[in-house]
Amino acid sequence: MTQRSVPKTGVDRRDFLKTTAALAGATMPYWAMTNSVRAMQSPNERPVLGCIGTGDRWYQVVGGALRYSDGAAVCDVDKSHVGKGREKVLEIHGKRNLTRDVEAYEDYRKILDRKDIDVVTIVTPDHWHSKIAIEAMQAGKDVYCEKPLTLTIQEGKQIVKVLKETKRVFQVGTQQRSEMGLNFLKAVAMIRDGRIGKVQKITCDIGGAPSSGEIPAVPTPADINWDMWLGQAPMVDFRFKQTGSKWGNSRCHYEFRWWYEYSGGKMTDWGAHHVDIASWAIEMDSSGPTSVEGISATHPCEMKDGWPQQVDRYNAATEFDVKVMCPNDVEMHIVSKSKDGNGILFEGTEGRFHVSRGAMKGKPVEDLKDNPITEEALVKIYKGKVPGNHMGNFFECIKDRTDPISDVYSHHRAMTVCHLANIAIRTGKKIDWDSQSETITNDPALNQWLSREQRKGYEINVSV
Repeated sequence: MTQRSVPKTGVDRRDFLKTTAALAGATMPYWAMTNSVRAMQSPNERPVLGCIGTGDRWYQVVGGALRYSDGAAVCDVDKSHVGKGREKVLEIHGKRNLTRDVEAYEDYRKILDRKDIDVVTIVTPDHWHSKIAIEAMQAGKDVYCEKPLTLTIQEGKQIVKVLKETKRVFQVGTQQRSEMGLNFLKAVAMIRDGRIGKVQKITCDIGGAPSSGEIPAVPTPADINWDMWLGQAPMVDFRFKQTGSKWGNSRCHYEFRWWYEYSGGKMTDWGAHHVDIASWAIEMDSSGPTSVEGISATHPCEMKDGWPQQVDRYNAATEFDVKVMCPNDVEMHIVSKSKDGNGILFEGTEGRFHVSRGAMKGKPVEDLKDNPITEEALVKIYKGKVPGNHMGNFFECIKDRTDPISDVYSHHRAMTVCHLANIAIRTGKKIDWDSQSETITNDPALNQWLSREQRKGYEINVSV
């Protein structure tokens, strides 16, 4: 990266009071910035950005990233996506009177090869996250990657190793740590402050996944490089069925979430949010569970020995209840449905409360009116920086070379819980987990599930 001056960091009280209006229930403005990030706004201070993956979710990501950087290139294996992506970056540049051109590529390696690009956003299907992120770090780029970061626990170990070797700045796109009215940050602060006594039970309601029925094989659309889209996953037919939804039923684009070949279903899609917050609250984000057990699970297709037996329909679990035993005898349940609805229910010896993206409820929350969480407590949990803007936090950390609020290490630990949960419901076996060696100890044969075979030419070549 080009050498740039690093401003003094620290918490500005006026900025903090603006951004922590959420203490009274207000929603955080996405554009709020700390002084350190404002200092990046002069042309010679702004990093140069490359965008890898320009599908639907990317539009929310790039709007934030281009507040603090200048776009130089976009990439996607779908020609229609990359064309629209280039137009979007040029549109944002135009509003800033920036005349910089934007290159469009199909192969992400063209972006990584460019020495002028400092930072990349990775907004691809889940099964591509790890390989691109690892190669981006090795190419000297700082990385913002959407969640879930990994497809397997092995990939998490590989990313952690490369991050330590390259010392890049890496933010995972788990925005609940920064935004959503600061509800989740306040929840973590309440737990750390003992507002419900000793935590006994946590319920993470992450919702269920859809089923599809039969999806026919059809010719691959001319705009999509299907071989590269599949990447490490097995070569299979392109499948699509028109429905009333925006995307239809398919193996591609948004619907990749419901196929174990490319993702982990709701367990990793929303588990990456709620399990992350729950782990953060009880400080399990630096260790791991002791055991994981599937209480119940329903899959939308025939399964044998944990593997889908039908190739023409979604295969990720539609309903589930997984019991996770955590340090200090905390019992966590990851469920597809609960009476409280999507969100996290914390229960302790002295009370209980529920937190979601829309609200917080329970007597401990009501008690905040008379005994609020302090500004200092929130800043401490937020690693000494002003909370409220996930992308802003990333670019602030690029300047001072510190770990962002959603760092790779804690995310790997949270995703380990989610991956183990999927292994448990797919195999029907209880798992005893050693978080130090990152191995399954009660049934060593299950350790084969910690990684998976990768198609030739798309392997991640990092030994751990």
